[in-house]
Amino acid sequence: MQVKAGPLLSKINYPADLKQYSEADLVQISQELRQYIIDVVSVNGGHFGASLGVVELTVALHYALNTPYDKLVWDVGHQAYGHKILTGRRDLFHTNRVYGGISGFPKISESEYDTFGVGHSSTSISAALGMAVASQLKGETNRQHVAVIGDGAMTAGLAFEGLNHAGIENSNVLVILNDNCMSIDPNVGALKEYLTSITISKSYNRFRDDISHVLTGLSKLGPNAHKYVKKIEKSIKGTLLKQSNLFEALNFRYFGPVDGHDVTRLAQTIKDLSAIPGPKLLHCITVKGKGFALAEKDQTKWHAPGLFDKITGEIKKSTPDKPQPPKYQDVFGHTMVELAEANDKIVGITPAMPSGSSLNIMMKAMPKRAFDVGIAEQHAVTFSAGLATQGLVPFCNIYSSFMQRAYDQVIHDVAIQKLNVVFCLDRAGLAGADGATHHGAYDIAYMRCIPNLIVSSPMNEEELRNLMFTAQQENIGPFVIRYPRGNGVMPDWKRPFKALKIGEGRKICDGEDVAILTIGHVGNFAVEACTELNSEGFHPAHYDLRFVKPLDEALLNEVFSKYKNVITVEDGSLPGGVGAAVLEFMADNNYNAQVVRLGIPDKFIDHGEQPELWAECGYDKNAIIEAVRKVAIKRTTDSMAG
Repeated sequence: MQVKAGPLLSKINYPADLKQYSEADLVQISQELRQYIIDVVSVNGGHFGASLGVVELTVALHYALNTPYDKLVWDVGHQAYGHKILTGRRDLFHTNRVYGGISGFPKISESEYDTFGVGHSSTSISAALGMAVASQLKGETNRQHVAVIGDGAMTAGLAFEGLNHAGIENSNVLVILNDNCMSIDPNVGALKEYLTSITISKSYNRFRDDISHVLTGLSKLGPNAHKYVKKIEKSIKGTLLKQSNLFEALNFRYFGPVDGHDVTRLAQTIKDLSAIPGPKLLHCITVKGKGFALAEKDQTKWHAPGLFDKITGEIKKSTPDKPQPPKYQDVFGHTMVELAEANDKIVGITPAMPSGSSLNIMMKAMPKRAFDVGIAEQHAVTFSAGLATQGLVPFCNIYSSFMQRAYDQVIHDVAIQKLNVVFCLDRAGLAGADGATHHGAYDIAYMRCIPNLIVSSPMNEEELRNLMFTAQQENIGPFVIRYPRGNGVMPDWKRPFKALKIGEGRKICDGEDVAILTIGHVGNFAVEACTELNSEGFHPAHYDLRFVKPLDEALLNEVFSKYKNVITVEDGSLPGGVGAAVLEFMADNNYNAQVVRLGIPDKFIDHGEQPELWAECGYDKNAIIEAVRKVAIKRTTDSMAG
């Protein structure tokens, strides 16, 4: 359904159109932009609260800056919907995150206004600094470079690395800190407390406007005046805040906090700051979900609520007529509590994704044994390693694509030391509408090459529980369990625990001509395929490998001794994946068979619903059926009996 924009917004296709309006019009434009986001997202889905929270900031930035010549870098990108609407994509916005439509995140190939592709957090400052240094080298002294980063993303080490470097480069960088005390879940940690202390300091807030007015005129007062006022400013800030200013200590000029929903004041401030040289930080206070009461009240729930009624606020969910299988993440969450009740050594760790990973279930039941460490995947892994050295069994739950950010820590801090850290990689495989930045395509390839690691993937909910139970046995060592986004296949999933033998797969069904080897949830695609193929007279065998590392050599010896045609199926990258591991085994053991590998090809996959992407990549049920048909012999029931 195409949604109509308001009278002013409908005439704004690009920022140049926005600049034709007066500052007084920016209030109405902001209202119309907010309403347009609500109208479209309510019927099409997508991220919601984050973009509502920066509507005024988005309008002010494009009004005050000369984009795309001035470089505007959004961090993460959940909040960039307003930016997309104002930069030539209003009429395409209804295709946001839809298969074949525009991306839910900024993407360089999509628009010249998207200066840097994002999806993972905390990259904006480093990227903007790189652009600023490049402008210096090219003599482009009038170009502005702005990084918009949330206080949640600011907790990551990369953000501090960027700040630390920017402070010594004296480049023309403006960091806008979008402070709403939220990422997806409420923010945690000392930085949150520090920012809160600034925002509630009544004395400092009384003086900040006076300081701002003084600084606005600096460009007219000359370099000496600039030096003296800067000293006065630092002195006032340090005295009133009763602590040294973190950002000033990093050689950033700190301004704020300012009201992030006062669009005219924001536009004026950004214009003023553009005239001040060197690294600067503008601290904006915003409300995630601003303008939609329910989203303001429950910011986690309304981060990405799906379809909803914009009038009543009712989130639309289909009501099934029979029991449905749970999400894998919820099986993880409930199983963590069960295991921890029986084993007091178990603790849970997540980097800022307690609701996304369902570790919030354990955090509620056992708050002292479950830790949200903020957006800090590297720290999460090494923190887990430290816990493991003292005899605890940490279950470190990180999305597969986010684990890429902590790869060195997995090798250096966990694997080399053979520590019993259990890595639960949620969103493994194709994750859906978030697209290339969020697909968990590479974990099999990047984990199976690391010595000392056990790498596994469950075919269903019962297998996930059993792998988790197995991983916390005494002296198991580093253990990886990968599982996909979405629902499993077992409505009746809560079965008694059973320890699994490390490196042992299982035969799902015997057959003729061809063997299908699967790993993880895609094994269910093969089960469906075999049922349909059997009705047509084809009878493939099916094996669930269960473990990527170590591989079940006895199972593979059986397969290659019996079958000359083998099909591997995985929800992961074909280069370096399970199929590659099977080929390596075949070569190392002098077998000769025709092996067809189905999985994610050697390219980045865009966004869409998971079934659409499985079909595009050629490893859904229909692709398996087609692969079997090409090599198997069709038999009648009589010939099978004979």
